[in-house]
Amino acid sequence: MTFTGFTREYLDGLVAADPETERHFTRYFHELLYLKLRSKVRSPELIEDISQETLMRVIRLARRGEIVPPERLGGFVHSVSNNVLMEHIRQETRHPQIPENAAEPADDRTDPGMPLANEDNRRIVTRILGVLPEKDRDLLRMVFLEEVDKSEIARRLGVDPDYLRVMLHRAKGRFRAAYLETMSARKAAP
Repeated sequence: MTFTGFTREYLDGLVAADPETERHFTRYFHELLYLKLRSKVRSPELIEDISQETLMRVIRLARRGEIVPPERLGGFVHSVSNNVLMEHIRQETRHPQIPENAAEPADDRTDPGMPLANEDNRRIVTRILGVLPEKDRDLLRMVFLEEVDKSEIARRLGVDPDYLRVMLHRAKGRFRAAYLETMSARKAAP
């Protein structure tokens, strides 16, 4: 395929899932998104997640016929990436991440009680998972423990991949709230 710009034929190839067009599209925009996002996001993993989510959304929208003028494809990708980035920022603002070492010492070699702390954390997490709705529990298990691909999870649950993001966000929020409540109650206990 010779790339001559974003033409109707190029967009038609993207809509028709032409492998060469998809390969070009992802390579071309992945590099541009990386350059754009590296000044706004610290984590390379997060840059990758935002880039992939952006590209998947654009392809999905193109296949629905929601990108009309092909010559505006670059601007459209840019706008979608801004939306994905803002969604991430809003999510982080609403629900700050629990530090990975919140209940653990930094170095387990210096703390002989470390195995007990880890076992205690496992019990807390297991208890919280037990009180979450079954759908949340199954979703969190597939994403974080089994590391199932999100498109496969969406297929298993019979939901649109866009809605799966919403479901996961809500499930993580409920887990986080229950975890923080449990940890707060434990600190308050004599």
